[in-house]
Amino acid sequence: MNQLSAPLSQKMTAERRFELLVSGISDYAIYMLDPQGTITSWNAGAERFKGYRAEEIIGHHFSRFYTPEDQKAGLPQKALDTALKHGKFEAEGWRVRKDGTTFWTSVVIDPIFDTEGEHIGFAKVTRDITERKRAQEALRESEQRFRMLVQGVTDYAIYMLSPEGNVTNWNAGAERIKGYTADEVIGTSFARFHTPEDRAAGLPAVALQTAMREGRFEREAWRIRKDGTRFWAHVIIDAIRDDDGTLIGFAKITRDITEKKEATEALERANAALFQAQKMEAIGQLTGGIAHDFNNLLSVLSNGLEILPVDNQNALSVKIMESMRRAVERGATLTQQLLSFARQQPLNPEKYNLNTLINGFESVLRRAGNSSIAFRADLAPNLNPVLVDAPRFETALLNLVVNARDAMPAGGTISIVTKNADLADGQVAGLAAGRYVMVTVSDTGSGMTQEVMMRAFEPFFTTKEVGKGTGLGLSQVYGFMKQSGGAVEAVSTVGEGTTISLYLPATDGQAEDGSNCEENADKVLVVDDEQDVMDLAAALFRNIGYEVYTANNAESALEILHRNTDIAVLFSDIMMPGMNGLELAKQARSFRPELKVLLASGYPLPALKAQDKSIEEFGFISKPYRLSELAKKLRMA
Repeated sequence: MNQLSAPLSQKMTAERRFELLVSGISDYAIYMLDPQGTITSWNAGAERFKGYRAEEIIGHHFSRFYTPEDQKAGLPQKALDTALKHGKFEAEGWRVRKDGTTFWTSVVIDPIFDTEGEHIGFAKVTRDITERKRAQEALRESEQRFRMLVQGVTDYAIYMLSPEGNVTNWNAGAERIKGYTADEVIGTSFARFHTPEDRAAGLPAVALQTAMREGRFEREAWRIRKDGTRFWAHVIIDAIRDDDGTLIGFAKITRDITEKKEATEALERANAALFQAQKMEAIGQLTGGIAHDFNNLLSVLSNGLEILPVDNQNALSVKIMESMRRAVERGATLTQQLLSFARQQPLNPEKYNLNTLINGFESVLRRAGNSSIAFRADLAPNLNPVLVDAPRFETALLNLVVNARDAMPAGGTISIVTKNADLADGQVAGLAAGRYVMVTVSDTGSGMTQEVMMRAFEPFFTTKEVGKGTGLGLSQVYGFMKQSGGAVEAVSTVGEGTTISLYLPATDGQAEDGSNCEENADKVLVVDDEQDVMDLAAALFRNIGYEVYTANNAESALEILHRNTDIAVLFSDIMMPGMNGLELAKQARSFRPELKVLLASGYPLPALKAQDKSIEEFGFISKPYRLSELAKKLRMA
């Protein structure tokens, strides 16, 4: 009997110890349920969490711990059924204490079976994880607020990259700046936003490697939008690592700072222009002083040569003195050029229409070129008059055309364009807001580098070979425009050409040359391939009151006639290379039937009729002719 009771006593002692262990646990509510869910045991943890003493709760159904909503939904029974069916039920949810307050719990229910496998109840373990729940909720809310903040930012593109550089999320700012929706871009490489040049150079990979190595990458560069346009971006990439230091991706922030870049560049250009203007002003003052002093020295030399006795001088002495006089004349010309740059040459401004000056000077400008260069003129109608010294304006224009010609040794096109320009304050460096007349001379030549452009208007600066230029052409233009109250502006691209723009203040009223008023004299176009003959004919026409245009070939003449519809008379030599005068007259009459035509030739009229009887349709005068005969023929025409 004593031997049998000893094991039983030991068994009871072990069960008692387990019971005491469970009962003493206060961090977990551990209690038993019968198969129907009625509470059969209760530990200290259950009392602490739920607020019930053992005698208050044992014998009651465990569903009383559920919220009314969960009770109505039948969740207590579903929990028991799940535990019985699957061997365990595990969940989190709200539970109710004795005082009616709720707490968030982690619940585990296990079915209990006896040694014969009969179901005898459930073991239920509940833990109060309200603090953890609140921490999770706070973290979730924080993350949600952060996502809302990031998504709400539209001035910055903020997005994440995987360690490989693929886009993993996308905010509204990224969509606005780059043009892609989230669906279009998530999962693709961020390298698509780089320019083709940067991709070819491997810069996207360099950016990630730098951020991985140094923790951060920052740069300004061009980026590409969805539509292919470029914008100047400020980019920051930060490496993101977990608590163990493992790289989990990158945070990328991009801002469009194109406007800031343009403003900075505009300020730099303005500062450069101011520096250039100050430099040119200083050079001009120095140049003017030197030119005046040099002129005085030349005057002494020139006067001395004039009064030197010429008696008893041998031929060599006379030749040397002539060489000295020519050198003095060249020196005087040089000082005049320097004074023109220094704006110390007296001007004789008169009111002109620049179209009239250009038309009258066009033949000279054309001759300044060569056969491989095309000459184009686009002169705007109703051009405002300006106050300008006509001879010096023509010299400035000729200098620009000669420079354009020299920039096109293999041929090209020179274009002269005029138009009225209403400028805002500061739109052109050195000019206030107002009405101006703009004349541009453009070429399709070699162009200038930025370094050459900065010095182009300095006296004696030239890129031409020794002996092929003094370097005073553009400096004369600069000085003349400044002295005339205007400005000169240059734009050039290497390999594409150069455009020089002259701006002169527009004036009110009508031009004294009559170009903007009712004409008092007819206009005549004189055409002859011989320059001396053309100049003489032009002088005769001016002597009898005509306003004269000139051309040295038929093609140029047709262009002038198309451009100037108020020319009343065409006076042309017949024998010219290319299109002759008779063919010119026929073409001119085809679009100007009212045009008076007078043809001239050294060949007798009968001989010309034998070749082409259509000459009878036009007036004719034989060379050489006198002024009185020319006037008579014009009246007959």
